[in-house]
Amino acid sequence: MSNVIEEFSRFAHQYNAHNMIQVEVAKALVSKLSLHHYNTILDLGCGSGAVFKNLEEQEIEFTAFTAFDSSRNMLDIHTHTQKVTKVCGNFNDKNFINALPVGHYDLLISSSALQWSTDLDHTLNVVSGLAKTAYFAIFTSGTFKTLHQTAEIRSPIYSAEELKKSILKYYDEAVFELHTYTLHFDSVREMFAYIKKSGVSSGEKKLSYKETKSLMKNYLLDHLEFEVLFVEAKKM
Repeated sequence: MSNVIEEFSRFAHQYNAHNMIQVEVAKALVSKLSLHHYNTILDLGCGSGAVFKNLEEQEIEFTAFTAFDSSRNMLDIHTHTQKVTKVCGNFNDKNFINALPVGHYDLLISSSALQWSTDLDHTLNVVSGLAKTAYFAIFTSGTFKTLHQTAEIRSPIYSAEELKKSILKYYDEAVFELHTYTLHFDSVREMFAYIKKSGVSSGEKKLSYKETKSLMKNYLLDHLEFEVLFVEAKKM
């Protein structure tokens, strides 16, 4: 089990209380869908079901929905209906598509997940063959930008330019929108608790206790920054 999966699984039942930005991102992503009905949908990295919830709230209909996630705890929280097939798998596994119930979908959607691909080119090469239409929301290295600069560490996720370059290798056309979000906190301690419990830290322990204390002292903002690349991609 990778560190990313461990972090999301550990806080699965608290996750909805600590993922305010991810909730907003899923809502915005679903609002960009061009159709109001799809026969088959694959939600890659579905988490606890923010995309599914927004599909229902925005009255976008579908016949069958595959909820794919690496955390069984998240899948347990995800809404279950006759239309939903839950699949526990990791898109970082080379043959993850073998676990999917069908080989092709009308729509592939992925919100707040693909930034954790360990081999972005391979992942995009595979998922681009699963649906001709895809909508992605991917956190970029601009997330926690000031925190990383203060700590003098490099972001563990891809830059917007890296994401765009890879996506255009595997899709014939793509529309990109880069959005920024801020989340304010009453204290730096509360901020660090959010990072840990939201899962966006990916479980990586890059700083020692002493370094973390120093960062908490020297971080001058009362908020965290998030940068998200929204993508509508198509294959002909």
